[in-house]
Amino acid sequence: MNISADFLQRLTSALGPASVITDGPDLEPYSVDWRRLFPGTPACVVRPSSTAQVAHIVQVCREAGVPLVPQGGNTGLAGGAVPDPSGTQVVLSLNRMAAVRNVDAVGMTIEAEAGCILKVAQDAASAVGRLLPISLAAEGSATIGGVVAANAGGVNVLRYGMTRSLVLGLEVVLPDGTVANGLRRLRKDNAGYDWKQLFIGSEGTLGIVTAAILRLLPRPKHSVTALLSVADPAAALRLLALAQDELGDQISAFELISATSMQLVAKHAGLKAPIAQGDWFVLIEAASSLPGLREAAEAMLGAAFEQEIALDGVIAESGAQAAQLWALREHVTESEAREGKSVKHDVSVPLTEVPRFLDEAGEALAAGAPGTRVNAFGHLGDGNIHYNVLVDAGQDAGVVNRIVHDVVAAFGGSISAEHGIGQYRVGELARYRAQTELDLARKLKRALDPDGLLNPGKVLSP
Repeated sequence: MNISADFLQRLTSALGPASVITDGPDLEPYSVDWRRLFPGTPACVVRPSSTAQVAHIVQVCREAGVPLVPQGGNTGLAGGAVPDPSGTQVVLSLNRMAAVRNVDAVGMTIEAEAGCILKVAQDAASAVGRLLPISLAAEGSATIGGVVAANAGGVNVLRYGMTRSLVLGLEVVLPDGTVANGLRRLRKDNAGYDWKQLFIGSEGTLGIVTAAILRLLPRPKHSVTALLSVADPAAALRLLALAQDELGDQISAFELISATSMQLVAKHAGLKAPIAQGDWFVLIEAASSLPGLREAAEAMLGAAFEQEIALDGVIAESGAQAAQLWALREHVTESEAREGKSVKHDVSVPLTEVPRFLDEAGEALAAGAPGTRVNAFGHLGDGNIHYNVLVDAGQDAGVVNRIVHDVVAAFGGSISAEHGIGQYRVGELARYRAQTELDLARKLKRALDPDGLLNPGKVLSP
């Protein structure tokens, strides 16, 4: 450990001995990311229980020149919430700040502390007949602060937008230890700069989110889930257009799943699609507070078959059947991990370019990394594809990354649609983002964190 006893004593005096972790085995849960790609060594872990304590920790670290790494549920996929191996960085865990402070059913807002588990906030909203529509595979362990700091996406972005679209107010501890309190429950606030937007998606590099006010929506009373097979991604796009015409903004999820994904799920999870196999599948979910949704969905499917857009399909007859259809999608990542090593890509391209992107990326891999297998799936409705490449032990992940991301760049896309940059994609962001944009980001970082002590090495290279 490379921090002084005096520094530790200052933290312990302010927080209490139970809130400062220095023992090796107790540090382990805070030391490595969920995918176990980026093992680190914290100097210590601090667990504040209030915003005032967070501010004090930041001040102590700043005075001592000690880097600080904010951490929520540590469910991110880009290594953005773990320390480096140097043993010089303090992890600030927000898991003791877990309260739902307020739920307003009429104003349709929820105020929660940063360490509040997303599922707890969802349940609190549901208890008053409202919906918090951020839906993630990790919602049982992801926290509100982490969701905001990562600008999390998920399966409902098509209808409700990214987390950014739902944030009304934030409380943030700045890198100098001052507290910016913007916890306003206002739908309209045009008084000056909307500074909270700087911190949404900043991955803890500009400030530490300690609480948030999120927008809620009426909880739908009716939902319908359908699984269809299609010949190719172009047909899936035609199906999306048809669904938008027939169901409008009732569509909450529109997921594209490749035959490879389905084969992996059948092999490793024992789950099979209840429809005829195709090269591609589409999982659709729609929800409404008004009756007639199922009839509209059945009419849409009928039109899809009549126009020869879909090859086969089924509509869930119950909530249990809907869960079984969703299980096919939800087990893709786990099944891929059981199959072997893969190089993961979380990319987005303009929606209408998805079919061409998939074709050209596949051709580029066949030429430049022969023997690889593509496992593509994801949120077609918003142009976000998880383009994962199954590789053998001897294949170079860097070569695969470059091939895929070069194609993404050629289509004007993004190398990170929803997972963030963290430490995983720092070098690639520097390669693919325009220099003007990188310079602007560095100016913001220097202005807010001139000493570079807040989550160093994440998002931007040193």
